[in-house]
Amino acid sequence: MQLYYFPGACSLADHVVLEWIGVPYEIIRMDRDSINSPEYLALNPTGAVPLLVDGDYHLTQNAAILWYLADRYSASQLLGEPTPRGRAEVMRWLSLLNSDLHPAFKPIFSPSRFLSGASREPEIADTARLAVRKYLAILNERLDGREWLADQRSIADPYLFVMLRWAVRFNIDLKEFAHLTRFLERMYADPGVRKSILEEEGETAEYARAAM
Repeated sequence: MQLYYFPGACSLADHVVLEWIGVPYEIIRMDRDSINSPEYLALNPTGAVPLLVDGDYHLTQNAAILWYLADRYSASQLLGEPTPRGRAEVMRWLSLLNSDLHPAFKPIFSPSRFLSGASREPEIADTARLAVRKYLAILNERLDGREWLADQRSIADPYLFVMLRWAVRFNIDLKEFAHLTRFLERMYADPGVRKSILEEEGETAEYARAAM
């Protein structure tokens, strides 16, 4: 099994899940050139990561990859309680992350894609930060008295972890979100999470986190 990733991208969530389920895998690092190469576009026409290759099966889209891994390796119990409501709870939070919070970051990443003119870019990014904070407040409340978004550890949790790392990276203060901060620190202490970050970003990423 191969995971195509880009350092700092949401593909880190898939990498963590591969660690959690404990199956052999290979990671393939992409960059701005290789992700737009004809060879890669033949595998993933969107020119994005993640891409999971499992034998002759090529799967794109982060949420789909997370669900596929947890469903294929069901012994990992990363899809929540084995009931319709249990799985729906995982899907509820996975959907909020994928459909609401993740897109809310895009104007921060690339404000010029939404409005031309460099003078307006800081305003666009700041407006987007307000939208991100709205979703973070919802997630913070959800984690009040909980360790995980669902009733047990699930594929939604590493996705949230990635979103929180983005928030820190783009100067969205988490100090008022005590439950999210607690969750973030617990995830950083997880061996599978730490191994995934070290493999993708090297030891400097860990040093930077320690100084956060």
